[in-house]
Parts: sequence; C-alpha cells; structure tokens
Amino acid sequence: MKLHLGCGAKHIPGWFHVDALDYSHVDRLGPVEDLSFLEDCTVELIYAAHVLEHFGRRTYTAVLAEWRRVLQPGGVLRLAVPDFAVAAQLYLSGTLPRGIEDVRGLVCGGQRDTYDFHGMIFDEADLTRALREVGFSSVRRWDWRTTEHSWLDDYSQAYIPHMDKETGTLVSLNLEAIV
Repeated sequence: MKLHLGCGAKHIPGWFHVDALDYSHVDRLGPVEDLSFLEDCTVELIYAAHVLEHFGRRTYTAVLAEWRRVLQPGGVLRLAVPDFAVAAQLYLSGTLPRGIEDVRGLVCGGQRDTYDFHGMIFDEADLTRALREVGFSSVRRWDWRTTEHSWLDDYSQAYIPHMDKETGTLVSLNLEAIV
C-alpha cells in the first residue's frame, strides 16, 4: 500500500488518499495524523508534501511517530516541507521582487481554509534529527524528478521565482526517511 497524506486536490492513481477535505478521489476522509484504521507495518510508502508543517512544534513528532508505526520494515516516508533555511537566505539576499511577500506563504501557509496554516518550520538538520528520534534508520534528500509521481506538480516542486524549475531556487526541503 502507498499512502498519499494531505493530498488535497492532487491524485496519484493507484495510491490510497487521505485528507481532511472531501475531494472526489479521497479514499479516507479524516485527519492525516490518525492512521488508526491501518495496522502496524502495513504500508510500503507514505508521501506527504507540505503537510507536516501544519502541525505545531509540540505535536509534529507524534505525527511522525504515527506515520512510522504503519510503515513496514524498509518502508519509506517521503516528505516535502518548506525549507526555512532557503527561505531565510532568499529573504536576506534582498533580491526577492516582492520582498517578504515572496516567502510569507512558506512560513505562514496559504491561509485559504482552516487547515492551511503553518505551525512549524524546518531545516534539514532539524527534520533529520526528529525523524531519527522517532525511529527512522536513515534520512536522505530526494529529487522530485526521479520519483514515480514526478509528473504531479505539487509543492515538492516549489521554486522561487514561481515555476522557474530551470534557474529558480527550490524552496521545498524534500527528505526520505527509511524504517
């Protein structure tokens, strides 16, 4: 089984979709932090693109632990979160056309609905530490271009300037954690 958590309007054929909002392709309507409908060690891969940052600083590790619980040995948690280090560097560079507005959504969320607010920020070292603390054996970066869902234009492919995937700066921190 492959889970797409917090999928929103994005659909990956053949995957099991979980979201708190009711889209036609959602297989399980409900919170992505509660996977109690799944047994331990039953999932091959979890993909959560720009979902983890919606949890607070005191709750996000419990979410990671729940996601790890359902992954089978050798299973993969594929995460994408806003890269705070990159956003801060871009902001401090003074080269952003709209200044702080160009990174505001990365830090605060889009705020389009009740779920679209960010409660946490991450850089690579901090997220790697948290993943190891909840029991993942290894953590590595992943490139959206090499995944089976590379065709899916989601926030794992977020660049500044927007959609400039050739010369822009990737502002998504894409990490895979292995059970």
